[in-house]
Amino acid sequence: MLSPNFTTSYTHFAQNLATMIVPTLFGSLAALASCVAAQSNSSQVLVVDQKSFNVLTPVPPPSQANLTTIFVPPGITLNDATAKPFHVYDNAFHDIIGPNPTLTLIARQDVNPLFHEAVVYPPTDEVFFVQNAGAKDAGTGLNKSNIIQKISLSQAAGVASLRNASGQVQVQTVNATPPVINSNGQPPFAAFYLSKLMKLPGATLYRGQIVFTGEGQGNNTAPALYVVNPRPPYNSTILVNNYFGRQWNSLNDVAINPRNGDVYFTDTLYGYLQNFRPGPELPNQVYRYNPSTGAVTTVADGFELPNGITFSPNGSYAYVTDTGAQYSNFGYNMTAPASIYQYTVLADGTFDNRKLFTYVSPGIPDGIHCDTEGNVYSGVGDGVQVWNPSGTLLGKIFLGTTSANFNFAGKGGLVICAETELYYASIAAEGAIVESQLPPQ
Repeated sequence: MLSPNFTTSYTHFAQNLATMIVPTLFGSLAALASCVAAQSNSSQVLVVDQKSFNVLTPVPPPSQANLTTIFVPPGITLNDATAKPFHVYDNAFHDIIGPNPTLTLIARQDVNPLFHEAVVYPPTDEVFFVQNAGAKDAGTGLNKSNIIQKISLSQAAGVASLRNASGQVQVQTVNATPPVINSNGQPPFAAFYLSKLMKLPGATLYRGQIVFTGEGQGNNTAPALYVVNPRPPYNSTILVNNYFGRQWNSLNDVAINPRNGDVYFTDTLYGYLQNFRPGPELPNQVYRYNPSTGAVTTVADGFELPNGITFSPNGSYAYVTDTGAQYSNFGYNMTAPASIYQYTVLADGTFDNRKLFTYVSPGIPDGIHCDTEGNVYSGVGDGVQVWNPSGTLLGKIFLGTTSANFNFAGKGGLVICAETELYYASIAAEGAIVESQLPPQ
């Protein structure tokens, strides 16, 4: 971390250089130096010197430092790390968080993991998310489905100057009709531009609806993709619920490619691992649904447990998280993937050129999104981590606990689910558009 004396000296040097040596050509340098000082001295920003932990004496043994261990750099306590939650590992992170980022706790539950997944910002100025499906403390999964909830974005943004605003933002239950069974995923908007509206049993797809994954329940309620109207009475319909007559294992996440408008989703084992779905009968794979033809195809396999999925802003790259290191009720496999993989999306919509984008520490990478510049964000074991398109860690929004999912909401807003806690972050970056752009037919 840069010391205050270093930052002050650098600022004075830069200001003198701009004022005395090259006032005409570099008149803006003083302003730039002031900006750097402001960023480094922000009350919620912590600048991390990565060289400070290149060599540790001693390096703790695996029993003390492993997949589940929260890491803080030497000389920084856990209290320090949470007091200043925006951790800068690369100077490019300053552009992402802006000069005065804030993190606000807006809701809290003692035990019930109400704030888990499927964070989405539809065109209603509200943010939707779901309770943990299959969590023991929630009693969800086999005996009852989880619930969908929402908050007002304007309420959340209105308390952004506070660190703890729990109780000041109303959390409302959304009763989809019929209900979405064990909802999950990070649902995009369904924005289909068709000359003829696509008819589904009991509903019509209009622009601005939400696509949820449903994990299924027991033997007889199959996993499915659901479309839900974000406005009362929250009508829902099933988009697809089988692969040539076979049930999927447990659909987990979904994203729309902005280039071709197709819906891509992951199928994995978490329903089985949390004891509310039967044993697997299909490989863990990524699927593609074409809304024009109804065709369902496979695009990627070879995962331990595929989980989150998203696309770069122009749809040319896909990112898929593999959370194979966490087998839920069955514990951990420390040597299995806790990784993000990148694919090239070809012109025909298929995936190619799989490569490891990054291996995450601590925890596993769950929900995943991109901002408008192509930077990649994922919920992990200590909060939300951010990488540039080359896979270099730029920084963290450090919670000191796991975030399964999050999403951009409005201009410069980020709603973060952390199981029993819900946060609102105010930053400079904006989320990439995830609506489909299908041409008329």
